[in-house]
Amino acid sequence: MPGLRTKKEVVKVGENIREITTISDEKGNIVHRIVSPLMIEFNPKDVLQVIIGAAILSIPVGYTEETWNLGQTLPIMNVIGFLVLSLVFISTFVYYNYYVGRIKGNFDEFAKRVLSTYILSFFVVGILLTLIQRAPWTSDFMIAFKRTVIVTFPASMSAAVADTIK
Repeated sequence: MPGLRTKKEVVKVGENIREITTISDEKGNIVHRIVSPLMIEFNPKDVLQVIIGAAILSIPVGYTEETWNLGQTLPIMNVIGFLVLSLVFISTFVYYNYYVGRIKGNFDEFAKRVLSTYILSFFVVGILLTLIQRAPWTSDFMIAFKRTVIVTFPASMSAAVADTIK
């Protein structure tokens, strides 16, 4: 509509960060105001969501013999490729869901969210595989590591998606 102006501002309300979008007419009268939560900080609630999200896909994938065999047969460079690909996917997803146009000044929170999502997913998968005796950390660390990275690939993506739930 002609004559409408939009102004966005970021404010902190208590412990939460909000973006306020104000739409006003040519005379400066407020037509509409939208308050949206900005999820640029990684909070304890987000940690729980990441853990649950990682468990959602780690359970069915971690119970398959195919992933156990991949952990034994894939070369370490391929497994490192899965680790890097996981971080790229998480970074891309997190950037486009939380930080588009807001990365400047928030890169520390971005990096914290991406790394925390991967590390928490890795631990969830590691615990699961250890409990079902498919991650022999003390007798064959490399197989345990490779199996965990392979299963963490889908688990970390479901963790990132679960983290978007408000």
